[in-house]
Amino acid sequence: MDVAQAISVTIVHACLRDGQGGSPTAVLDDGPLTDAERRAVPTLMGTSHAVFVSPANDGSAVALRFFTSEGELPACGHGTVAALAVLAERAGDDDYRAVLRTSRRTFTGRCVRNTSAFTVVFDPGPVDLREPTARERALVVPALGIDPGALGPGLRVASVGRPRMLVPVTTRSVLAALDPDQDRLRAACDELGLLGAYVHTPPSGEGRLAARLFAPSIGVPEDIANANSTACLAAHLAGQGVTDISVDMGDALGAPSTITATTRPDASGPVVRVGGTATIARTTALPRA
Repeated sequence: MDVAQAISVTIVHACLRDGQGGSPTAVLDDGPLTDAERRAVPTLMGTSHAVFVSPANDGSAVALRFFTSEGELPACGHGTVAALAVLAERAGDDDYRAVLRTSRRTFTGRCVRNTSAFTVVFDPGPVDLREPTARERALVVPALGIDPGALGPGLRVASVGRPRMLVPVTTRSVLAALDPDQDRLRAACDELGLLGAYVHTPPSGEGRLAARLFAPSIGVPEDIANANSTACLAAHLAGQGVTDISVDMGDALGAPSTITATTRPDASGPVVRVGGTATIARTTALPRA
């Protein structure tokens, strides 16, 4: 990457579980970079995603842009968690609140500083839910390698910016054993315009469940933590009377993570709040490619 001066990058571990694991995410101030240079940041920093922040000096919304090695995303949940932790740290505020803006929407976020971590919650926006088409089902489920007997009820396509398929399986052991055909899944998602497949177990009586997101179309074979997909699942489960969930992710990648989501009724549909805890691991200079 050919830049005139060193660019500072903060690495945040987003959506920790019991203070451990989480998804390493690069957070940096946006600047005069090309999109190709922005796409290079996750690879250079060894993260799946990078968040580019344009801080507001006049009290207005803080702009966020999200990139993987494949390109820009309209939204990124764990990236939002990471960005809010960095913004709260910069502000020196133990109860930081912000108005955030992406390419598609403006929304609110809150970050509370604890002794050693930040607890973040934000508004992911309205969730669109629908039944998958026969072709969507026929292409995605076999690519995941799920035995028909291990597929649970309630397959859905859900979106908070880009659609993804919510795929229920019967047990955590089935989930842990999944080994998708990544090339086949990417081809299916590319054809169908899907971000990926969020495979999840049923919730326990306390709302605890596990999930894995496979998203090769955006350059992420498996995501450590995915808050926006968790928000989608929360909206779906609200129709079954489940209003508070905690979703364990990242175990297959050696980075245990947990995302929480709550839903409350509203005339226009369930209102979702999603989030997790985060720690700031380090701040370093972006290597030159």
